[in-house]
Amino acid sequence: MQHWLQLWWESLGTLLWAGLVFTIPLTLITFVLGLLLGLLTAVTRLFAPPPLVAIARFYVWVIRGTPLLVQLFVIFYGLPSLGILLDAFPAAVIGFTLSVGAYTSEIIRAVISSVPKGQWEAAYSIGMSWRQAMNRTILPQAARVAVPPLSNTFISLVKDTSLAAAITVPELFQAAQRIVATTYEPLILYVQAALIYLVMSSFLSALQVSLERRFARYGGTLEART
Repeated sequence: MQHWLQLWWESLGTLLWAGLVFTIPLTLITFVLGLLLGLLTAVTRLFAPPPLVAIARFYVWVIRGTPLLVQLFVIFYGLPSLGILLDAFPAAVIGFTLSVGAYTSEIIRAVISSVPKGQWEAAYSIGMSWRQAMNRTILPQAARVAVPPLSNTFISLVKDTSLAAAITVPELFQAAQRIVATTYEPLILYVQAALIYLVMSSFLSALQVSLERRFARYGGTLEART
């Protein structure tokens, strides 16, 4: 047990640093970019001309129908065959952004569709344009409904970033792998990495609950329950 504790203590700084420098930035960057891509894709599928709708549907179909790990391999190891060379971190950003964009587009499309048609009619009746109705009436209502599923997506993304280790991004999990390669203690290091992910996910889950309660003040299922 003393050996375990000593190894945990010695490796803790390395793992936390890898999480701070790579895991957290990778999560934040890809979630923001993926959310913007998801919003664009959702709006395209709902309101764009048929050719653009077909393109958006094809993108979502491909990304949702193939494993994220395979997508990362195609981007990092496959694209060089076409002369497109990417460093590990940018390749991971592209891969995770495309994945987050596809999944969040379905969430956003669903919550926008859930806003009653009367809200559109009310906005148009007071002279709003389509853009004004979307920004001032529809999206604020949809955002409240979207908080739980989007929060779940963000928490899942934190854990999914461990897949970036497969394309040599030196994030938290790969830092654990490197220490395992020199200490030959896989159980100790992988359990430690798992606990760090668990702590981060638990913290984000607590923030999610707080955010849901804040939105519930303006109406919603949480307010009805309380």
